[in-house]
Amino acid sequence: MKVSEAIRNRRSVRAFLDKPVDRKQIMQLLDTARWSPSGSNTQPWQVAVLMGERKNRLQQRLEASYRKGVPNQQDYIYYPLEWLDPYQARRKECGLQLYSALNIKREDTQRRMVQWIANYHSFDAPVVLLFFMDKVMQTGSYLDYGMFLQSLMLAAVEQGLATCAQAALCDYSDVIREFLGYDDDKVLVCGMALGYEDPAAAINDYRTPRAQPLDFTRFFD
Repeated sequence: MKVSEAIRNRRSVRAFLDKPVDRKQIMQLLDTARWSPSGSNTQPWQVAVLMGERKNRLQQRLEASYRKGVPNQQDYIYYPLEWLDPYQARRKECGLQLYSALNIKREDTQRRMVQWIANYHSFDAPVVLLFFMDKVMQTGSYLDYGMFLQSLMLAAVEQGLATCAQAALCDYSDVIREFLGYDDDKVLVCGMALGYEDPAAAINDYRTPRAQPLDFTRFFD
C-alpha cells in the first residue's frame, strides 16, 4: 500500500468486530510509529495498551464518572473557548453526519447520551491505547505526538486494522491515572480505539469532507 493510499483510507471508525487483535500486531504498529519525528529526537510518547478485563473495568469506571456528573478533568484545552467559522461550521457538520448515520434526532436526548457514553467504551474496540507525556514537556511535544499518532494510524491501515483517535477519554484523566497507577506528572494526551472495522455498522458508512488545497494554501513566488 502506498503512503498516499493509507492517508486517504484512514478514517475514524466507531463500530468494531468482536475479533481480538494479537499483541504481536500491536507491537508491530508501535515499532513502526516509533520512527516518527520529534524535536531534538525527544520522543515524548508513553503508551498504555488495554485489553480484556482491565480495559472493561476502566471503561465501566469512566461511564460511572459520567453518569455521576463528575466534572471533566482534561489536562489541557483541546478546543477553542469561542467557536468561529469555518471551524464551527465544520464541527456542526461532523456531528450532523454522525447522528444522521444513526438516525438520531436532535430532540432524542436519550439516544444521544447513549452514543456519547459509547466514547468511554471506545466503541467496543478490543484494544484501547492511552497516550501519556511528561507534564514538563511543552507545546512542541504535542506536535511531535500528533505525528506519532498519525504514523500509528497509518500503520494500522496497512495491517487492515481500524482506529479512532479519542479526545473524549481525556474527560476523566484523573480517573485513568489512578486506575493505571500513573503519577500526576503525566499528561493524558488522548486515547485511541483499535480493532477490525464492522463493515455492516451504519455509523461507519459516512466520511467527513476535507477542504481543497487552495482553500488553505498560499503561494509566494
